[in-house]
Amino acid sequence: MTAADHDRRARAFADALARASTRDDVPTALDKPLSNLFRDRNIKQQGLPAAELVNVLEVDGDAGWVDVEGMIPYDALLDATLPHGVAPRVVPQLKSITVGGAVAGIGIEATSFRHGLVHETVLEMDVALPDGRIVACTPDNEHADLFTGMPNSYGTLGYATRLRIETMPVKDFVAVHHRRFSDPGEFFAALDAAFDDDIDFLDGVAFAADDLVLTTARFVDQARETSDYTFEEIYYRSLRERETDHLTTRDYLWRWDTDWFWCSRNLGAQHKLVRRLLGRERLGSRFYQGIMRWNSRWRLLETVERLGGYRRESVIQDVDVPLATAPDFLAVFLREIGILPVWICPVRDRSAFSSPLFPAPADRYVNFGFWDTLRFCIGYPTGHFNRIVERAVTELGGIKSLYSSSFYEEDEFERIYGGEAYRALKDRYDPTGALGELYAKCVRER
Repeated sequence: MTAADHDRRARAFADALARASTRDDVPTALDKPLSNLFRDRNIKQQGLPAAELVNVLEVDGDAGWVDVEGMIPYDALLDATLPHGVAPRVVPQLKSITVGGAVAGIGIEATSFRHGLVHETVLEMDVALPDGRIVACTPDNEHADLFTGMPNSYGTLGYATRLRIETMPVKDFVAVHHRRFSDPGEFFAALDAAFDDDIDFLDGVAFAADDLVLTTARFVDQARETSDYTFEEIYYRSLRERETDHLTTRDYLWRWDTDWFWCSRNLGAQHKLVRRLLGRERLGSRFYQGIMRWNSRWRLLETVERLGGYRRESVIQDVDVPLATAPDFLAVFLREIGILPVWICPVRDRSAFSSPLFPAPADRYVNFGFWDTLRFCIGYPTGHFNRIVERAVTELGGIKSLYSSSFYEEDEFERIYGGEAYRALKDRYDPTGALGELYAKCVRER
């Protein structure tokens, strides 16, 4: 892959963005088969051509970085780096997540207790702007404001066409250890202590208020045998069935993808017969997303529920709260919402890479991920349960990701998500507002 090839593709994308930015009838959104956004949006018939910007440009394992094009999905990136004995420092859980998407949104995984969020592993990036320019951004050049402003901007400032991200050395296998807790206070104390342990991965799951599992893992050179959670066996169930485990590094990094954490149960895909009928190749986040998008477009489940006098509200969120208030949030969530299981992922703030549009809530904080729907008789206002989550997160000093439905009032949104800094970025890089506004995209478009 030559630099000239990349420049040609990036130039074509930037030209398409510039053309779209001058017309009202052409949406400035990406044309790609899947999206990891879970906001109800108007169906777009056409988008910006993203299909070609999906290549790895260079891997420098010795220097500890990889150059990639912005729309490459993480499974393709991992396929390219593992033969070099390295991997991105943070590999988000789902194979279809793109590198650019994990920066413009917020990407996280079990290495985040050490390396922070995905955007905190970026060394430099090229960004296509709505006027057709492509600008190089680093933490200390003339576009340092855009470098730090891109995270959580969701395509309203520009699109990354190339990124240089940090890598880490990896071994062939991962040794996994699960510890069960019946007391949330003891669980979070152990999680806090594990920040300083000699481990490579750290996350946890709450199955109930008195049933929590803390998982630590580290790279190892050898494993006598490895588990396979890509077909008939289900990873999240193993957390309560086994104390120790071994996986190949590739399988560990994609351990959550096969069953979309545990969300495949909503599609019946955790029954052995269904799994065998689907086959290994149809078990994974891409297949489940296709079904979900189809149902979202045609709203068949919603229609059936309403005919029966019921409604459903999707409560699909990732929220971040300080480690000190994490037990309080879990208690409120279990009392008011009650969705289980809940993923728990600790994060370390790498302040040198902080984003003004997604300020870290503390030096050490905890991400809670919960993804399901609540069924109820008609009577609750729209967004009732999501608003409860938002209020709890705000009161406990946290912040939530914007990939799903949000219900903030505009003044509160501006205060939480760096409104003043965002205004300055829009004035400099998108003064005509061609790429839309963050609040309109993440809250109003419901």
